[in-house]
Amino acid sequence: MEREQLEPAVPVGEDPRRYARVLAKVHEAALAGARPPARPRSVIEASWARVTRFGVDPDQDATSDRLGTAEVEHRRRASGLSAVLSVLRSGLVSVADEAAHIMVVVDAEGRVLWRDGSSAVRRQADRLGFVEGACWGEDTVGTNAIGTALIVRQPVQVYSAEHYVRTHHAWTCAAAPVHDPKSGQLLGVIDVSGPAASVHPSTLALVDAVAKLAEAQLSAAHYADLEQLRAVATPMLARTDGPVLVTDPHGWVAAVAGLPPVNRVLVPEHVTDGLVWLPAMGPCTAEPLPGGWLLRPRTEESAPPAQVALDLRDRTQWTVSVRGPSGEWEHRLTPRHAEILFVLADNPSGRSAPELAEDLFGDAGSTVTVRAEMSRLRRHLGSVLEHRPYRFSDRVEVTVRRPARPADLLPGSLAPAVVRARATGS
Repeated sequence: MEREQLEPAVPVGEDPRRYARVLAKVHEAALAGARPPARPRSVIEASWARVTRFGVDPDQDATSDRLGTAEVEHRRRASGLSAVLSVLRSGLVSVADEAAHIMVVVDAEGRVLWRDGSSAVRRQADRLGFVEGACWGEDTVGTNAIGTALIVRQPVQVYSAEHYVRTHHAWTCAAAPVHDPKSGQLLGVIDVSGPAASVHPSTLALVDAVAKLAEAQLSAAHYADLEQLRAVATPMLARTDGPVLVTDPHGWVAAVAGLPPVNRVLVPEHVTDGLVWLPAMGPCTAEPLPGGWLLRPRTEESAPPAQVALDLRDRTQWTVSVRGPSGEWEHRLTPRHAEILFVLADNPSGRSAPELAEDLFGDAGSTVTVRAEMSRLRRHLGSVLEHRPYRFSDRVEVTVRRPARPADLLPGSLAPAVVRARATGS
């Protein structure tokens, strides 16, 4: 996933102690509704607005119900992060220990799965409820690097009074998200936290680098799985007439015959043996393979789906469901693709590349990025989307399921079109 430029919490050359005093005054003014002596960073200002709506008390240690040991162990196994735990530890634990910090790994729901590093800092964290099984999301404990990174899906450093809850002002933390390269979905966040006096601008870069290293290891394992699937499928393709596609459960193509080469197609999360409808290929027969599917396009005309539902009700996970001639299925969306589909659903007549660039980035000149993203979406969604202008097909019915509160619509998005929709409720 594309990451934005890193923004350390303390400006380069700034004295951290003096800056902490400034932040404290900014925090007090913001909570009192007064004019602050300086404006907080945009990522912090947006987070403070969210946690205010969540009803987090800045004067109360906000703790969550702690999960039991058995549930923590279950989440560790299911998170997908245990496969890269050795990479995370080798990259961060020794540094964290020497700098009087701790390394923390949380899942996609913000539940703390592992902690390691300085024993003294772990004892301090215990007193805050910053322990295994606790939830460290923004809606529970206010602005913090973990919870905020879960929302904005970007590396974040939070220093001193940038934390919303006052008892957290003695801390500094830097966190980066880890994504599954197979699905693009958020697996969780890695974090380094410690006393505010030990803040260092390089910590954020280090955490981000280790997160990327973990994602690279997951990618290598994924490529190995595809090679194994390809080895299984190759003899079968040699004996098969007609077009055939072999994919893993996430739609990554291991082998193809009689069709244009493609890296990935969207497939349902749960495929049953028989007939399936794929946006990029139309109706196909699906045959199970060890570790994937063998897909054979059918020869009859590919009719578009009747209904498309864009579900944006959750704060961190969004889906598009497609109901076609052979049933209904659901696909999870990346933040960028959720933004794009929301804008297109909100503009049924369509958007040109410059208009969509203005909607997403506030810059009509960013058409190269827009065209690249739309190319990816159209390869996956096929007849669901049209171009010139970009829009949903006139032959499909589109429904958008929005959160109950307009302010919770794609809360980490800075796309101007989404920001306007949150403000107006339209």
